[in-house]
Amino acid sequence: MNEFQEPAIVLIEDDPGHAILIEKNLRRAGIINPITQLRDGADALDFLLPRENSGRTQVLSQLIIILDLNLPAIDGFTVLKRIKADERTRRIPVVVLTTTDNPQDIERCYDLGCNIYITKPVAYDQFSDALKKLGIFLSVVKVPARFDGNG
Repeated sequence: MNEFQEPAIVLIEDDPGHAILIEKNLRRAGIINPITQLRDGADALDFLLPRENSGRTQVLSQLIIILDLNLPAIDGFTVLKRIKADERTRRIPVVVLTTTDNPQDIERCYDLGCNIYITKPVAYDQFSDALKKLGIFLSVVKVPARFDGNG
């Protein structure tokens, strides 16, 4: 098996309109990777870090996470912190894609381990262009084949 494979994308975005726009523009940029959308931080953590007694075992393999910060239930900062603190998920690349451009929030995300921070432009054309550029990046990024906490 190849050590590096095409990653699946986990989109953690509560705004259905933004989620559709993100997926649509990633597809326009040539991204064919599977995309799983989760609408809040609690669902994201349940998906990425299932509890041992939940009866469900999630096999984490090639993933990239696109994370909004302003989420219901559990915010994106907490999701990021938990992902990066857990041995099973700490190496998963996380792209923060959010409307927040506060310098303290940007610094906090990098301190917590995000790999890329992108502010969603307000204007549609700029938002679309930013997503196309993200799509180009995602088309060439490589991630480890397994996230099992053993390395």
